Amino acid sequence: MRLPRRVEDAAELRKNLKPLLEKRRRARINESLSQLKGLVLPLLGAETSRSSKLEKADILEMTVRFLQEQPATLYSSAAPGPLNSYLEGYRACLARLARVLPACSVLEPAVSARLLEHLRQRTVSDDSPSLTLPPAPAPAPSPPVPPPGSSGLWRPW
Repeated sequence: MRLPRRVEDAAELRKNLKPLLEKRRRARINESLSQLKGLVLPLLGAETSRSSKLEKADILEMTVRFLQEQPATLYSSAAPGPLNSYLEGYRACLARLARVLPACSVLEPAVSARLLEHLRQRTVSDDSPSLTLPPAPAPAPSPPVPPPGSSGLWRPW
């Protein structure tokens, strides 16, 4: 397909593509409705032979009725509340920190361990199950200390 050179060409291109895009959109809708009918009819106990020519609106109404009849507790447990989501994120962050912090040697190992323990205690104090932290890796050897009198910086002069 070539690029339009003029405004008229662009308008003509849109005019030609619009029916194709609409046809694809309708095909997707019909396919989804067909799948929905195949899922909902057996759950409602309807015969598929008698309901092979259901209208689209009928399929949608049956689906809405089926979902309304389901107990509310069935769906409430599927989506975690904001507090559960926050705690899950906190735990994931804490687990990542427990892996990364000892390896990057930003803090002394004792300070790193105290920080992780403090953060773990904060999770426990929120009435949530305690987080099992992975074992801390062995501390990395500390970098060599520069001799007295040198600042430890490399200078080209």
